[in-house]
Amino acid sequence: MNNHHILRGTAAVLALLTAGAASAHTGHGVSGVADGLAHPLGADHLLAMLAVGAWSAAGAGTPRYWLGPLSFLVAMGAGAWLGLAGLRSPLVEPGLALSVVLLGGMLALSSRLPTGPGLALVALAASMHGLAHGAELPAGASVAGYATGFLLTTAALHVGGAGLALALRPSGARVWQILGASFGMAGLMLLLRA
Repeated sequence: MNNHHILRGTAAVLALLTAGAASAHTGHGVSGVADGLAHPLGADHLLAMLAVGAWSAAGAGTPRYWLGPLSFLVAMGAGAWLGLAGLRSPLVEPGLALSVVLLGGMLALSSRLPTGPGLALVALAASMHGLAHGAELPAGASVAGYATGFLLTTAALHVGGAGLALALRPSGARVWQILGASFGMAGLMLLLRA
């Protein structure tokens, strides 16, 4: 299968993901590890985490190869603690959709975006995702189990995004522009539904 088919398939999957609900933050359990493992499979989280993994791997050989996912995990954890402590914002849901747009743009510019500013943007997006995770936990929920679950799935999605990027790497810079634009368009669709 050539890269053109891979990109068309990726675009189709992104469109299907955004066809469902824009928000992954209502109507699901938050009681333990299993709920935490399942939560990041909502469209906004899934797309953002795949984009972080892909952006990080697009710069393989640079520190961002492992710093992108690590920065995301740490900032998401910090955001979750702030949400758990009571910090709320009406901008969380639109912010999650905008994070997909932002991360898609980063992927499109992967060869020109310096690592430092890119990592800061990754951390900003991750903190918004963490804030959503922490804010949805009710009193008495298994915080440690839920957090373990969503951190494990997040890390797995970063690896998946990195795998996609490594498979497409021989195609050159144009593939990053197309893939990044696909993520950005999916984020805009999520934003319109938020």
